[in-house]
Amino acid sequence: MRWTQTLIPTMKETPEGAEIPSHILMLRSGLISQVMAGAYTYMPLGLRALRKAERIVREEMDAAGAVELLMPALTPISLWEQTGRVEAFGDVLIQFSVRRQNRKVQMALGPTHEEVITDLVSRYVSSYRQMPVILYQIQTKFRNEERPRFGVLRTSEFLMKDAYSFNASVESLDESYDKMYDAYCKIFDRCGIEYLSVEAESGPIGGDASHEFMIPAENGEDTIAYCPACGYAANLERAEVGEHGSRMPDVPMEELQDVATPDAGTIAQVCEMLDCKPEQMIKTLVYMADDKPLVVLLRGDREANEGKIRRAAGAERLALAEPDIIEKVTGAPVGFAGPIGLATDVPILVDRDLLEVRNAITGANKSDTHTKGVNLDRDCKIAADRYADLRNVAAGDPCPRCGQKMVLRNAIEVGHVFKLGTKYSESLSARFLDDKEQLNPIIMGCYGIGVNRIVAGLIENNHDKFGIIWPVSLAPYEVLLVPMKVGDEATMQLADTLYDELKAAGVDVLIDDRDARAGVKFKDADLIGIPLRIVLGPRGLKEGKLEIKWRWESEAEMIDLEGAAATIAEMIGEERNSSACFQARPRN
Repeated sequence: MRWTQTLIPTMKETPEGAEIPSHILMLRSGLISQVMAGAYTYMPLGLRALRKAERIVREEMDAAGAVELLMPALTPISLWEQTGRVEAFGDVLIQFSVRRQNRKVQMALGPTHEEVITDLVSRYVSSYRQMPVILYQIQTKFRNEERPRFGVLRTSEFLMKDAYSFNASVESLDESYDKMYDAYCKIFDRCGIEYLSVEAESGPIGGDASHEFMIPAENGEDTIAYCPACGYAANLERAEVGEHGSRMPDVPMEELQDVATPDAGTIAQVCEMLDCKPEQMIKTLVYMADDKPLVVLLRGDREANEGKIRRAAGAERLALAEPDIIEKVTGAPVGFAGPIGLATDVPILVDRDLLEVRNAITGANKSDTHTKGVNLDRDCKIAADRYADLRNVAAGDPCPRCGQKMVLRNAIEVGHVFKLGTKYSESLSARFLDDKEQLNPIIMGCYGIGVNRIVAGLIENNHDKFGIIWPVSLAPYEVLLVPMKVGDEATMQLADTLYDELKAAGVDVLIDDRDARAGVKFKDADLIGIPLRIVLGPRGLKEGKLEIKWRWESEAEMIDLEGAAATIAEMIGEERNSSACFQARPRN
C-alpha cells in the first residue's frame, strides 16, 4: 500500500479526553476515530491490526478443534427472560422494540451469546454421541457502558471471540477446558502480549474452574494478586491469603467496657473518637445468604470478599442485608453491630485475621455505643471451623503457595475461560440422551477473548515517547519503505521495484510516497510503529546500500541494495515465527 492512497491521519498533539497511552496513541497514529462516547471507527491501520489479531485467534481456535459459526447480534428478549438475565444485566442490556405487522417485537443487542448458542444446540444436539463439540464466533457485542473510557478498552460496542463447549460429562468438560486454555496461551504468545493467567472465581461445578488472562498494566482497571517468588496469581475475587504464622499476642485480656460513641457509625469515626487504629476493631457485617441472615466478622482495616464468604457459608446467593434486617439481627441501627449479645441467633463466620487481635473494639448492639476489651475466644466462644479466609488480599500478604509476600498489580483482562456447568442448558432445555438412554442437561464451558483489547493492551505496554512499538505479528504493516526524494525518478524506481519484490515475497509493506520532509516522515514512522523501517537515501543509494532499522532499536544498520528484498523478507519471516527481536528489545 502507498501512503498517499490510504488514510493515515496522524496527529501531533494529545487529543482532548484521551487519558492513557493506548488511547492517546491509537488516536494520534490514526488507528481509530471516535464517533461518540464508547463507539469508534477503526481506520485502515487500526483495522489491519485488528484483523491480524482476529486471524491469530481464528487459527488457534481451529487448531484446537473448535468450529466457527456466526450468530446474530439481534436476539429475542424472550431468551434472556428464560435465563433471568434481563434483571441481572439491568441497564447494560441494550433493549428496544420494533414494529412488525402491527405488533411490537422486543429485542436486545447481544452483550454475550450464551442464550443464543444454547438455544441453537438444544435444537440440534440430542445424543452423547454428538459431543464433545466446541463452537465459536468472532462477533460484535453491545453493552450500554455507563462510563465508556480508556479508548477501546471500555466501549459500548466491541469485537469479541466467544466459544462454548458442550459436553456429556465433567471429565469431558475438563478436556475441552484444557484445550481452550492451551489455545489461549498460544494466541497471546503469538500476539506478543505479556500476560498472566490468574485464578478466577469458579463456576457452579466448583474447583479451579476459571482463569482470566491478564495483561499487567499501570492503567489496568482490574487488580490482581501476584507472587513474584512462585508465580501464583489470582484476581481479587479469588485470591487466597496465606497463613501469617502468628497468633494471639501474649497480653492480658481487658474487661469488657461499653463506651459512648454518639453519631460514630463508621470505622474512621470510631477510631478518631476513641484514638485507636482500624486493625484494633472488629467489623461486623450482616448478609443474607440464600435469604437467611449471616453475620461476618473482619478486622476493621480489611475488606470483605463476598465470593469467599459465599463459599464458606455454602450459599448460592449472597447480598448485604437491608437496614431493617440488620436492626432485627443486632437490635441496633447500622454502624453499631457487634458479635456480643446479638438480638437473634444467627450463624457467624470470622475472618482468621481476628485470631491475632486481642482486646478489640466493636459495636455494642446499642445505638451510639461501642464495646472495648472484646476477645472472641473468651466472649463469643466461636468454634474453630467458623474461622476462614474471608477478605480481599492486601499488598504484603503471604502467598498461599509459598508464603512469600504478594504484590498487587493493575491489569487489563483480555481473556477468560470458565466452566458454566448446566445453568443455561437447564434454563433453555438443552438436554441429551446418555448411553443408558437417560435424559441429562448438557454440561457447558465458556471461553471469551476481547479482540480489541489485544490491540489496546499490547500498545499500553509497548510504546515509547515517540509512538507505538508493534511486534511483526500484529503490526498493520511489517515493513515501511521511506524514499527520501520522491521527486527523483531513479530513487522512486528503486523504491517501486523493492516494494513489488517484497509484496511478491509475502511481506506486508507500506511505502511512504509523500513529498514531505525527512523529519516528518521519520516522526510519523515512529508514531505508527511499523516494525522494520527501510530508508532509501541518496548517500546510501550511491554506495549501493539501504538503511534498515527495527522500531525498537536505537541505531540503524546498512545492507546491500542487491538482494535486499530477499534479505528483508528473510528477516521478517524469522521474526514472524519467533518474535525473537521484539522479545529481546530494550525495555523502558
